[in-house]
Amino acid sequence: MEPKITILFIGKKSRTTRHQLLPVYLRVTIEGKRFEVASHQHVKPSEWSPSAGKVKGRSATAVETNMQLDLIKKRVYDFKERIHIENREFSVNTLREKWFGEDRTKRTLLGVFRLSIMDLEKLVVKGLYQKSTLVKYKSTEKHLIEFLQWRNNGCDILLVDLRIEFAGHFVYYLQAEKGLSINSSGKMIKNLKKVIRDCVDKDWLDKDPFWRYKVKHLDPKIPHLSAEELKRIEEKEISIERLAMVRDMFLFSCYTGFAYVDVAHLTADHIKIGPDGKKWLIKCRQKTGISERVPLFPQALCILSKYENHPRLSNSSKLLPIPSNQKVNAYLKELADICGIQTQITFHIARHTFASTVTLENGVPLDSVSKMLGHRSIKTTQIYAKVSDKKISDDTKILFRKFRSFPNNAMA
Repeated sequence: MEPKITILFIGKKSRTTRHQLLPVYLRVTIEGKRFEVASHQHVKPSEWSPSAGKVKGRSATAVETNMQLDLIKKRVYDFKERIHIENREFSVNTLREKWFGEDRTKRTLLGVFRLSIMDLEKLVVKGLYQKSTLVKYKSTEKHLIEFLQWRNNGCDILLVDLRIEFAGHFVYYLQAEKGLSINSSGKMIKNLKKVIRDCVDKDWLDKDPFWRYKVKHLDPKIPHLSAEELKRIEEKEISIERLAMVRDMFLFSCYTGFAYVDVAHLTADHIKIGPDGKKWLIKCRQKTGISERVPLFPQALCILSKYENHPRLSNSSKLLPIPSNQKVNAYLKELADICGIQTQITFHIARHTFASTVTLENGVPLDSVSKMLGHRSIKTTQIYAKVSDKKISDDTKILFRKFRSFPNNAMA
């Protein structure tokens, strides 16, 4: 008797990507037991039909994605036919064995990590992930290889042999042997945990050996310029053209909160008219794809106007002639010396200065600052919200006025 089989494609909302794309999973149910695996296809939620299990419409992308899903479905039936030819029962276990091409008890940590990186490389090519994400996973892989060499004479470890202690030993190695900080080693562990969770989703593991391991994190100290230091840079007379230009680029970021890569790619298309009738900068962050929406303050507008006809922009749509990030940071060190500023200035400190000194210290609500910075979560913005002595002084002025109005005998 033929086993009852159901083949579905489902969009997993719980696994939505940072670009708000829905990953499509294959779900095969055989006699009430499920086999589920990623199809490596991603769609916009609005274009996915849950009832039909395919992409809506007849666009080129929809046709191509649906064709890939049909091929995956055909693969299931091909495996079913092969299993029958071998006189074996078609079940979740035999399908899994055929699908993955080897018994899951033979899979190793470095083997699956390499497969994850190969999958990520394809997603980077499609523009679904940033290249910087791929670099971080490759760095984690490199440290894992060195850790296994240090701990186990270079021998790989089977997935089924992984235990929670492995994560603790890996962290010790990263911190004690490699000198990584708590936060840096924590990011490595997060990458490792992500790969292992994917292994569970692919049914290569029955459970996640690291699910109880808590990654430690310390709130970083976010350096930024004080209002006095910012004013000192603004008012300093600078005769060296390259330093004057970098000073302007830095100040532009201080008054917009845009990171280097976003300043470098600004065009006139990113200038919009906001709800207040004034000019705004509206652009998706290169790092996350989340929109930054910042009103253009007079200081930023002045800088844009100053470089409007700069020779380096004559054959470009860019708004600002910013040098390379390496040169900018080198010149900023000179600028700090000239201005007598002790803080080691990098271009990214301008973004921190916008968040702390320019906005939060001047009473702009945290949720508005979060929106302007293009943060995915307000928790990210909260690391900038360290209350300064100036903010305490400003916030308690009302109290002082109130207390001075008390009668002399009011406290008696």
